Amino acid sequence: MAWKNVFSYMRGMAGKHGMDGKARREDEGLPMGARIGSVVQMQKGSVIRAQTNGSLIAMPADGDNRVLAVSQIKLNLDGALFRFYLATGDQNADEKFLQVYAEPDGDIAEIMYCTQLARVVPETAEDQDAYTGVGGAGLGDRSYTLWREQLADTLSEAELSAVFGDSDRIDYMRDAGNTDADFVPPFFGKETRIDDAGGMQGLKQEMYYMPYVRELAGGGREYLIITTEIIDSVNGDTSKRGIHVDFVIGIPMEQERIVLQ
Repeated sequence: MAWKNVFSYMRGMAGKHGMDGKARREDEGLPMGARIGSVVQMQKGSVIRAQTNGSLIAMPADGDNRVLAVSQIKLNLDGALFRFYLATGDQNADEKFLQVYAEPDGDIAEIMYCTQLARVVPETAEDQDAYTGVGGAGLGDRSYTLWREQLADTLSEAELSAVFGDSDRIDYMRDAGNTDADFVPPFFGKETRIDDAGGMQGLKQEMYYMPYVRELAGGGREYLIITTEIIDSVNGDTSKRGIHVDFVIGIPMEQERIVLQ
């Protein structure tokens, strides 16, 4: 190597350590080629059919067509769970995201389009124990029920009728563990979400995770994903701690119906 090349050589070495002044992306290597800023083209037929069959899923808004944040949720599962956020819900508790489960070999096993139904804060120790399942009951029970009166302030009367019909409840069954077991501990792990390509903005939180499922009246499945989230930090600030429980509705999507560019 000639001496005149030593500076380009050193710049290359520094670049490997992120010291060359160039912005380094932290959102690379994700399933489906997703990156922050990716444009999402999703066929809405599955969402429309689910709504027609009484699902609580929300239709994507016109502006929900770009990946605003990405996260990986590391749970005690064999594969990896990713979320591509179309709306983070930080201000209005209205998350929308694509949830992707990848097998250990990287193959995509499942994609769900998910919208937030509600967020509640467990204010007592008993509530927190119930939604972490630490006492062997609560989150992780064989079934979970949503009551018509719970959603009376959220849905119109026509929407309530479409979802509940003449009933005052809808029941979901746990979609994990032995179906005959009265209780299965919820999955536990951590979610790391980044809101910019450089990974400077975002959040870290612990998560208790349990999926429930029901069959829709006209066919298809609807998931109720309940997560208890304990925030460790927001944008690196560890003073912004908190706990809440998210109720999210998800419907399975075929991969060929979603394009990320």
